[in-house]
Amino acid sequence: MNPHQTVNRRTGSREPAHIKRSTITLSDPIKLLFAILLPPLGVFFEVGFKGHFWLNILLTLLGYIPGIIHAIYVILRH
Repeated sequence: MNPHQTVNRRTGSREPAHIKRSTITLSDPIKLLFAILLPPLGVFFEVGFKGHFWLNILLTLLGYIPGIIHAIYVILRH
């Protein structure tokens, strides 16, 4: 096996180690709605008072659209 691959325990398939599988939960649509209306609130619901939250506040203050893009990225990635 290539050292850069991992074995998926559930399916037994091999995939590159750098690929991160994210799961979508039932609360994600609500978080995405908040991400569009008030981006820092959507990020807060996803990660709390961590770095992404403070970065999103800065991006939202600099421009509403960058804040929305970052919030959607954080919610879909985590």
